[in-house]
Amino acid sequence: MSCRGKLKIVADRDIPFLRGVLEPYADVFYLLGGSIAASDLGDANALIIRTRTKCNASLLDASSVSMIATATIGTDHIDLPWCAARGIEVFSAAGCNSGGVMQYVFTALYALNINLVGKTLGVIGVGHVGSKVVSMGQRLGLKVLRCDPPRAEAEGKEGFTELEELLHVADIVTLHVPLKEDTKGMADAEFFRKMKEGAVFINCSRGEVVDEEALIAAAPSLGPIIIDTWPHEPAINRSLLELTTIATPHIAGYSLQGKLNGTMAVVRAVAEHFGISGLMSFTPREAAGKEPISIDFENMPQRQIAEKLQDIYPIMADDKALRDRPENFELLRSAYSLRMEFC
Repeated sequence: MSCRGKLKIVADRDIPFLRGVLEPYADVFYLLGGSIAASDLGDANALIIRTRTKCNASLLDASSVSMIATATIGTDHIDLPWCAARGIEVFSAAGCNSGGVMQYVFTALYALNINLVGKTLGVIGVGHVGSKVVSMGQRLGLKVLRCDPPRAEAEGKEGFTELEELLHVADIVTLHVPLKEDTKGMADAEFFRKMKEGAVFINCSRGEVVDEEALIAAAPSLGPIIIDTWPHEPAINRSLLELTTIATPHIAGYSLQGKLNGTMAVVRAVAEHFGISGLMSFTPREAAGKEPISIDFENMPQRQIAEKLQDIYPIMADDKALRDRPENFELLRSAYSLRMEFC
């Protein structure tokens, strides 16, 4: 129970840089995200979570929670209409890990030891993450196609490519869409049939945007397959794991800067909601001197780029850890050693 007159906040224990920040203003209870139950929330005022806490009526109906702050870019783990009807404010740290995911995409691509010069990169979903992937692809000299139907409708079709055309011509297809009704299972059998033979396929958005049986069936006609997000996590499909070239446990956005950004964002949002003036401009003390590593890619040979990116983030170590012990999927995430980003 919280002290009389003091806020009670329940938080995912694996959100970094959070402990000690809110305690001067609230009683904070740190719990395993996937195990937070309705019985933990009866007199709670706020919930600070990641994707493993499913926020819906069964969890929240009997609670006094007035705010949910998720230190993630997505909200598919939260029943938004139900929360809106109950007057529960929902905040997501949109864009917080976009630099980390961009880093993951290009570190993985250069780890494949294929010549990327002159290749066409197809980016599906051009939001916070996709926009950074587009920009870095252009810096590295790739031809970049952008597919984002909602943006194309709102902004005009110029500069955007229809999905079917992108799939036919792209040498690399990377997904950066949110999980919604119209994106769930969008990478289906037809999607993969339209892909260029031998093309690279990357998914580090949400596992459920891919029909994994369709991907398994299509694998022989594709090139390298890079998967970070999986349907049914943490119980990932071992058959799909065997078919991947690079496989990681949903850690594409797990950079130091991404985690700092996420925690900063949720703390500031909680401060705004409850009027905690001392935290409205909060920045984690761990952020001092932790700017992304700047790289000048101009005239840098492909091999040198690959070596530089691997020095910053040895992605194949993450691949090996998952292949060696796929049953440790959640542990590999919660005990992950945060990496620096590059820019």
